[in-house]
Amino acid sequence: MTTTTSLDYWAILGVSPGSDISQIKTAFRKEARRWHPDLNVNDSNAEERFKLVNEAYAVLSDPNKRSAWEAINFSKPNELFSTGFPSYSEYLEVVLGISSNDISNEYQEDIKYSDEFESNDFEEEDLYSENVKPAPYPSQPPPVLQIDDIETVVSLTPLEALNGTTVEIELNNGTVVEFATPPFSGDGWRLRLPGVVMGGKDHFIQIRVETEEGLRIDGLRVMYRLELFPQDALFGCGVEIPTLDGPVTLQVPPKSSSGRLLRLKGRGLQCNDICGDQIVEIVLVLPADLTDSEVALYRRLHDLAINDI
Repeated sequence: MTTTTSLDYWAILGVSPGSDISQIKTAFRKEARRWHPDLNVNDSNAEERFKLVNEAYAVLSDPNKRSAWEAINFSKPNELFSTGFPSYSEYLEVVLGISSNDISNEYQEDIKYSDEFESNDFEEEDLYSENVKPAPYPSQPPPVLQIDDIETVVSLTPLEALNGTTVEIELNNGTVVEFATPPFSGDGWRLRLPGVVMGGKDHFIQIRVETEEGLRIDGLRVMYRLELFPQDALFGCGVEIPTLDGPVTLQVPPKSSSGRLLRLKGRGLQCNDICGDQIVEIVLVLPADLTDSEVALYRRLHDLAINDI
């Protein structure tokens, strides 16, 4: 089985499919405020999420664009699951691509006998008659309902995330699903493959784009967490950090607090004439092997801070 996926604009705005324009506008204002980059300085995914919210509103608020989008993303093959779980023969033919003629004669007889046994043609006393033989157990169990959605983590290289790529995953039942990742994908993105799991449930894809050096890709931007000891952050220091083009020395300004963001201009991914930046987030950590003297100094700092309050 092969399928493709695109963004679910209803889910991005947090509204039910078919919501009216008033509900769409209300949801858009809420999500736009929630993900505005100015209000999420320390959230590396906020800017891309804000773009998706605007994109979702542009499509859903325009009747023509919405109709075109729904025609592509809610095609008839998924309608099989819209009213519940399909019959076994429908499941084989539509979902697995197996014709009912391919099923063995023995299993066909088992299914036929089971259908007769479950019909209302038998009287209650006949069920316990010596003339009634127990139904043979099928050679394999019938399909079962999948109660929960499933999620798979897919790792991409920086270039695959930038340009988009085709990925194949194998579901628990052996079905191979092919889908395309969107260009400018970021680490932590979550895609939805609608209706590919047994019972019409969704399969979610979590995208991971992180290098061995700890560089996380977010569109054209590169994110990196720089761990510093308190004294280095207080007095400033020069530290070597990785980039996509190799290590560089970064000068950390004095009195840099945890959460401070430093920019390395032009050290991100490039698309045509546009080049992204690398954002370095400072994270303060304590040494794992503090000596007694160092602990005493930290305690003295703590006491001084309390006395100044």
